[in-house]
Amino acid sequence: MISPEEQFHIIQSGAAQIVPEQALMEKLKRGKPLNIKLGVDPTAPDIHLGHAVPLRKLRQFQDLGHQVTLIIGDGTALIGDPSGRNSTRPQLTREQIKENAQTYVDQAFKVLDPEKTTLRYNSEWILSLGMEELLKIASNFTVARILERDDFHNRYTSNLPISLHEFLYPIMQAYDSVVIKADVELGGTDQLFNLLAGRELMEKMGMEPQVCLTLPLLEGTDGVKKMSKSYGNYIGLTDAPNDMFGKVMSIPDELMVKYYRLASTAPVDQIDAIEKGLAAGEIHPNRCKRDLAQNIVAAYYDEEAAKEAEAAFDRQFKQHEVPEDIPEFAADLTPNEEGKVYLAKLIADSGLTKSTGDARRMIDQGGVKVNGEAVAPKAYNVAPETLAGAVIQVGKRKFVRLI
Repeated sequence: MISPEEQFHIIQSGAAQIVPEQALMEKLKRGKPLNIKLGVDPTAPDIHLGHAVPLRKLRQFQDLGHQVTLIIGDGTALIGDPSGRNSTRPQLTREQIKENAQTYVDQAFKVLDPEKTTLRYNSEWILSLGMEELLKIASNFTVARILERDDFHNRYTSNLPISLHEFLYPIMQAYDSVVIKADVELGGTDQLFNLLAGRELMEKMGMEPQVCLTLPLLEGTDGVKKMSKSYGNYIGLTDAPNDMFGKVMSIPDELMVKYYRLASTAPVDQIDAIEKGLAAGEIHPNRCKRDLAQNIVAAYYDEEAAKEAEAAFDRQFKQHEVPEDIPEFAADLTPNEEGKVYLAKLIADSGLTKSTGDARRMIDQGGVKVNGEAVAPKAYNVAPETLAGAVIQVGKRKFVRLI
């Protein structure tokens, strides 16, 4: 096992906060494997690179010789995590939770080492708690303390409703740490209150308290908003290699180092060198981003898939070739009164854009091509013979062949 100082440097890479840092160093100096906890609520089944940020940090701990306890919050999911919410989350059924949990676990093991992972479901202990035990645990917290949470405080001062069961969420998450005797707990920056509640409860119950490690949110491919399916800026763990590679190549250059630290498998000393090289202008950003895209694809597939994805990217964007496996769309090319076809509606109907308005905007921005030729701004109506059997391209990566 490498020195505690070297371990700390690796663990600190990409982290937002470690609370308290000295306690982590003391735990590492003992030279014994630590129990690293991550709790996840299976509220959404599909994982993207943003969800995988704490999983990547867990894998770092595993590679350093530590043990991971992954807690599937099937018990706490019945409450619904109120973090960052201004309203009560709808409660899921046990069937929904079970289905989502299995999908999550399958994807999580694309990152984690199963041999060094203990999988637990917190319904084991939460749903079997009696009223006496629950009251004893809850008595360690005051309403004033719970209202210190930003989201609760904001809802309370704005006269927005807070359901009583929501107060139990951070308490139950804290109790998870007591049950598994966590040394370190990971979470997003919005989870710090919950993590500190675990530390507080462990102390009050006479245990050595856990260290809290928070990780920042990962911006999506637009470089602005957090990665999310609803924003359409996500890179899914189950995306096809070519799509994954292309999406990574589309991120802004200034996000490369953050993606290296939070989403790649590159060693920390290599990332440190990349950061210095980019700042000094000694590394070309394009080559650096290609290496990043290759690393991420290889992490979820293999080296061969990563190389093929880069080759496909070059065929499409350097040599302007049309991808081989583009979808087909049976288009209605019946001409209108002017003898033309309304291209904007056809694009929307094919699924290349969300709406006709979006299609018009893409045309006006020069983002639509028919058979490789850019459509002129405002040219919403096109001759049907031009579209017969044509390949329509919207943006850099969306294609459809009309049949």
